[in-house]
Amino acid sequence: MEGLYIEPTETSPKVHFDPEAFSFEISGESRPEDVRKFYKPVLDWFEQYSNYLYWLTEKYAEGEKKLVQFHFVFEYFNSSSAKYIMDVIAKLGDIQKASPNAKIQILWHYDEPDEDMKEAGEEFETITNIPFKYIINPD
Repeated sequence: MEGLYIEPTETSPKVHFDPEAFSFEISGESRPEDVRKFYKPVLDWFEQYSNYLYWLTEKYAEGEKKLVQFHFVFEYFNSSSAKYIMDVIAKLGDIQKASPNAKIQILWHYDEPDEDMKEAGEEFETITNIPFKYIINPD
């Protein structure tokens, strides 16, 4: 399956999804002028990935799970982006339900003094009922 890479701009985050390495990241600032247009290909990609991950992990032995990590490393996101970030996280929950031999892990990165970013992750975690792991960014 093809990965997804979107170059960051001053107003939109970098998206780097590498399904071969089970490595996924959205990072930077998210305040694009047309938030829907930016996040639509991301959400569409997840539709294909869900089927791919199910097929891939179906070959694993019962009880064996493949760890799939999604890193969210935002410096800032606006309220319009928050709705789509929530959609991405919800999609990850759907993928987890559809792929029982995969363990989706959401890693929410934040700078230590930025309690607002940590709280945003905690809100997403509470609303989606998907556990997050919080990582303080190194200086």
